[in-house]
Amino acid sequence: MASRSAREKGLSYAVVAPFAILLAFPFLWMIITTFKQTNDLYNLDNVPFLFNDPPTTEHARFLLFDTDYVRWLWNTGFVGIVVVALTLLLAVPAGYSLARLTGRVGQGLGVGIFLTYLVPPTLLFIPLSRVIANLGLQDSLWSLVLVYPSFTIPFSTWLLMGFFRTVGRDVEEAALVDGCTRFQAMWRVILPLSVPGILTVVIFTFSLTMNEFVYALTFITSSAEKTISVGVPTDLIRGDVFFWGSLMAGALIPSIPLALLYNAFLDRFIKGFTGGTVG
Repeated sequence: MASRSAREKGLSYAVVAPFAILLAFPFLWMIITTFKQTNDLYNLDNVPFLFNDPPTTEHARFLLFDTDYVRWLWNTGFVGIVVVALTLLLAVPAGYSLARLTGRVGQGLGVGIFLTYLVPPTLLFIPLSRVIANLGLQDSLWSLVLVYPSFTIPFSTWLLMGFFRTVGRDVEEAALVDGCTRFQAMWRVILPLSVPGILTVVIFTFSLTMNEFVYALTFITSSAEKTISVGVPTDLIRGDVFFWGSLMAGALIPSIPLALLYNAFLDRFIKGFTGGTVG
């Protein structure tokens, strides 16, 4: 019995190990490139996976002190937090309302909201740029705060709608019998049971705002107002000169806390997505 369990465990590791190495390789490559000296990076005779010369921190210092990278981090965090708050404020009541609508009306509205998420940004940034210009928000972070919910709210609403449907109506009805209003029942009963779905929306929304490129490139021009997704490639690639060490450092720094966040809430994140698919 013990040998069978050991064989099954070994087989599991054998299957998972190649995927783990493949997924971890980009992080390893970014770390190596970040701390390699410039001559080591461009010498074709050197092994690219090893430090042929002593490691250096010059690329990280250049990124942090000679560019607006710290400002880009602040801008990205500000936009992400505000967009997450707006998305939750609108998607939670919308998802709850659609989850309680029965029949073809609720289903049709839910599908319609999700379909708006599928419209590519390459089709929307032209009319949205006109809206931003009329509002006088060009080259402002508030333009991104205004535009990003256009694609975070539809998907979040659809996801929460499916998750709220997994919460039994009898729990809510019991709260109503005990004297709660509909809002109190949602706040005190439904939302605590829906934490995995809400947490999924938070992580998903923040990831989208951090990685979005088209809108940020269209609406932001000054370096001080850029987010990471635009600032790193536009300011660290000058003509045909690529600051590879600083580019990799700029991609590595925000990816580490995001990866830790996914890992810390992995179980709830998976539960939120699988619960949302029921809708």
